[in-house]
Amino acid sequence: MKRLLPLLCLLFWWGPLAAKPTVLVVGDSLSAAYGLSVEDGWVALLERELAPRGIKVANASISGETTAGGASRIDAELARTSPSVVVVALGANDGLRGLPLAEMRANLARIVVASKARGARVLLVGIRIPPNYGADYADAFHATYAALAREHGVALLPFLLEPIASGRDGFLPDQLHPNAAAQPKLLAHVLGALEPLLAVR
Repeated sequence: MKRLLPLLCLLFWWGPLAAKPTVLVVGDSLSAAYGLSVEDGWVALLERELAPRGIKVANASISGETTAGGASRIDAELARTSPSVVVVALGANDGLRGLPLAEMRANLARIVVASKARGARVLLVGIRIPPNYGADYADAFHATYAALAREHGVALLPFLLEPIASGRDGFLPDQLHPNAAAQPKLLAHVLGALEPLLAVR
């Protein structure tokens, strides 16, 4: 038994040290590589970028997902991945469907609070919607992300598609989803906001 004690102590200490930190991405089609091969999406590119640093990436993004859907499954995803960082990239489908902003805000807050309760740092990723939904709605929609980030003290990337939004070359023919050529630009954009969270141990 005496000879087993040092081994048990080593296993006890090595367990937490050996566990790789994980980034969990909870998003919609913009993060699920809609219309592309999964390996071409910005999340897969992020995974390859971080792998040499011993950081795992779990992509829990689903095409068509709303903030309500994300809120309903966040607990299961957190339990499955035990992330150190959660990237919340939802809301586009709420906006395109004209869903009430109060509901969207409550759903996003649910995801943020649940993630922080698990000890994860959070990056909230915003999106913009076309002005044809009405300027008041579009402005209030975009402002929701900044308000949530301030309220809950989390990092914010205001607009996921900012690097490609000024033209059409970065989109698929539907003019909604980024094409393969745009994905490295999205990766660089997200990684710039993510790096400070990865640096915290």
